[in-house]
Amino acid sequence: MNTIFDNKQEFTELYRDAVMSISGKSVEAASDLDRFNALAKLVAAKARTVATKSDARVVSEGKKRVYYFSIEFLIGRLLDNYLLNFGVRDMVAEALDDMGFDLSVIENQEPDPALGNGGLGRLAACFLDSMAAEGIAGYGNGMRYRYGLFKQEIVNGSQVETTDEWLTHGYPWEVRRQDKAVTIKFGGHVEGFEENGRTFYRTVDTKDILAVPYDIPVVGYAGETVNKLRVWAAEPVEEHFDLEAFNRGDYALADAERAEAEAISAILYPNDAGEHGRLLRLKQEYLFVSAGIYSLLDTFEKEHGENWELLPQFVAIHTNDTHPAMCGPELMRILIDEKKLEWDDAWNIVTQVVSYTNHTILPEALEKWPIGTFSKLLPRVYQIIDEISRRWHESFDTTQEGWQERLRQTAILWDGEIRMANLSVICSHSVNGVAKIHSDIIKNIVLKDFYALTPEKFNNKTNGISHRRFFAEANPTYAKLVTDAIGDGWLKDAFELEKLKSFQNDTEFLKAVGASKRANKERLAAYVKAETGLVIDPNTVFDVQVKRFHAYKRQLMNIMKVMDIYNRRIADPNFHVTPTTFIFSGKAASSYTFAKETIRLINSVAEVINNDARVNEVMKVCFIPNFRVSNAQLIYPAAEISEQISTAGKEASGTSNMKLMMNGAITLGTLDGANIEIADLAGRENEAIFGLTAPEVEQLWASNSYFAWDTLNGDRERLGRVMDELKDNTFAGLSGNFESIYNELMNNNDPDLVMADFRSYVDAWEALTGSYGDQETWNRKALLNTASSGWFSSDRTIREYRDEIWHAQRRASSLSARYYSTGATERRARR
Repeated sequence: MNTIFDNKQEFTELYRDAVMSISGKSVEAASDLDRFNALAKLVAAKARTVATKSDARVVSEGKKRVYYFSIEFLIGRLLDNYLLNFGVRDMVAEALDDMGFDLSVIENQEPDPALGNGGLGRLAACFLDSMAAEGIAGYGNGMRYRYGLFKQEIVNGSQVETTDEWLTHGYPWEVRRQDKAVTIKFGGHVEGFEENGRTFYRTVDTKDILAVPYDIPVVGYAGETVNKLRVWAAEPVEEHFDLEAFNRGDYALADAERAEAEAISAILYPNDAGEHGRLLRLKQEYLFVSAGIYSLLDTFEKEHGENWELLPQFVAIHTNDTHPAMCGPELMRILIDEKKLEWDDAWNIVTQVVSYTNHTILPEALEKWPIGTFSKLLPRVYQIIDEISRRWHESFDTTQEGWQERLRQTAILWDGEIRMANLSVICSHSVNGVAKIHSDIIKNIVLKDFYALTPEKFNNKTNGISHRRFFAEANPTYAKLVTDAIGDGWLKDAFELEKLKSFQNDTEFLKAVGASKRANKERLAAYVKAETGLVIDPNTVFDVQVKRFHAYKRQLMNIMKVMDIYNRRIADPNFHVTPTTFIFSGKAASSYTFAKETIRLINSVAEVINNDARVNEVMKVCFIPNFRVSNAQLIYPAAEISEQISTAGKEASGTSNMKLMMNGAITLGTLDGANIEIADLAGRENEAIFGLTAPEVEQLWASNSYFAWDTLNGDRERLGRVMDELKDNTFAGLSGNFESIYNELMNNNDPDLVMADFRSYVDAWEALTGSYGDQETWNRKALLNTASSGWFSSDRTIREYRDEIWHAQRRASSLSARYYSTGATERRARR
């Protein structure tokens, strides 16, 4: 363990000096924000010292560098995590307590960085944590959003989006690297020129933007390796302040150039329904891709010179979904136009360096760009893509039956659009899904034609989570219980959690598991009261669904279940309901009307139920606003039921299911995504599985045998009542009825099979909660979930990426051996 402070006395002296340096006040006179900034900057400075040593080891040992490109990095608060990883959290807490301060109060001053939204961004952050923990030279590359997605507020039951001012008080972890800024070119036109008998191309008359990097340290567990996350902000290349416009009172025009540039990095996922939004989003994606590739090539060239043939030996570029799909063509452009390589040599390098993770089977999430928009903004990149497309067409074996359809399915350019998923597959040497069922669907359905052509490219890497963040840090009472029982080896090796299975029949230990859960429920209840004013009872079951709102995730089915239980309790006061608090949290995309209506429905149902004395002893509904990493770390440890109820075959993996499982929640879910592996690992008897399976869903649609009206008419008493309540003012008190939801289900034939799975779901919930009275059995199931969750550590996932995709497990051979063994002499001579 590389500790950054030798002892409490040293820390205390350094900390007092840091507070004085930052605030000009003594630690006693400073504010909590000053005390946080001082502690964060002190830890960050220590981390950067370790980072320098880590980078020196990479060079001296010839390690391969992995660059992880993602549009999102939902890193959460870092202070507590880094104190834990450096092994000084308890010592720092004790030293602060001696000074009269509470570490948790200081940590709560830290903002949640608005650099991501949901599972995609949190996965990327977990992967950075695990790469550092495993000693991999792994670096994140993304965008520095000024406002991120948005801050969610609930007003009259509806989601209202406000700006997330996370940078208001600065961000002590980041360092601006103006010296590493990159000029990014948009628009213009391509012209050719001759050089040494070859034709090269450049783009002229461009609109240039400066991409400025900010580096954030990534501290690995035990503090031996510190990598970095590099995020890019867009700025004008040169300051151009129009004094004449300013003097005549046109203040917006006076600084319009800066505003236009900074808009690129202002918002995560700008609305791309119109041309202006599409251009902005495309600029974002190109900016962080191009700047990141220039940056990594600069590092490579400083270490290995212009020996570009060695790039696959020392660099891996991984693209997290299709947002960084331009990595392949942009690397081609730079290698051909600027480094003067021939096409075949550049292509050989690109297809060895780039790899791709597919995160979805939903057609709308497989990005496509209008050719006209793309080619106007990025004319040379489009030419490269067009050439990749032409060569892909030429490579087809037209003697094979059905080649025309296979070409249509795998084409990059089709029907006036650029298919970014197809581009990603063609430019990559590896394509992976993120759960076994998801990878099978990719191979057999979504990308089946690519799989038929290159099956060796395809593999599965089931997602993982940082168990240090979401268990050790988020759940200190349970983590202490575990460490006291099996030692702290599980912090390094999550598979050691399996040792907990030996305690499954220990009555006293199971009581301690229950006591820990109770403490976490009380902690969450206090947070909910402070944030929303709602009082929830820790004696009730905490039934939790927290994730991004989307139709296929079926938050709608969950609240329909609540409506059904409420109806039956009102109709029959003797109807048994296990006292339950139904907890929801998550954001809906600002333009996603159906998801926002579902949020409004949940809050409207909550308004009615929470104010109905006839049911308050047995049920309440709680919506926690502005779901983010910091409040997720309160929710996961308190959860007892983990709602994972997506339509089978639609959730790629999920990661909230893993976090909740690790914290001892029992999964109530479909056989979808990683739920399947959860049930296999923990035992089906320790979960509550219901509903149609993915093959059954596929068969239902293929046979055209499902009709929503038939399902509704077959269950008029309960399902019919719930559906009628969407229209009859039962829950319209806050802001009106929900006919739009009713119409979506009925007019579109229940596309996510909410009604088809409804009764199976409610029956499974009743059976599960009906067993809650046997607390020893319940706690045993909770313990066995935790004991079986080590496989879902992102450390395991990253080791698989390292060994099977990036091949970064070995020290690279000497430069000369690699250079002369790959025929580089001939290629260099041709240049």
